[in-house]
Parts: sequence; C-alpha cells; structure tokens
Amino acid sequence: MKLTAIIEKSEDGWYVGQIEEFPAVISQGKTIDELKKNLTDAFRLLMEANKELTQKEYIDKIIFREELLIDL
Repeated sequence: MKLTAIIEKSEDGWYVGQIEEFPAVISQGKTIDELKKNLTDAFRLLMEANKELTQKEYIDKIIFREELLIDL
C-alpha cells in the first residue's frame, strides 16, 4: 500500500505533515526522513487502536476473518 504524505515546513524549521488518505495521522520531525518515520509510527498506532476498538464491538459474536489485500 502506498500512501501520500503532505509535508510543510513550519516557521520554527520543523517539518509537519499528515497522511492524505488518513487525515488523523499527523506528526512532525526535524528532517523529512524523521517526519516520514514518525508518520509511519503514527499510522501503525492508529491501525492498532482501530483494531482494538473494532474487536471490542464483536465480543461474544460469532464471526470469521478473511485476509484482504488492497491494491490501490
């Protein structure tokens, strides 16, 4: 999966950005590489949090899971 980082240099010299496809993923870094690493970490945290919330919704329900490959 390829995502798009929107990057802006702030007045204090830091790079701030978010993932265009997941606007809730926002971070910053002293360099663009650091920002991209921080955005990746923030994306992983968002996915983990969303998974935990979804799992709570299905407690005591009979469900099945299927792997889904998304090709954008």
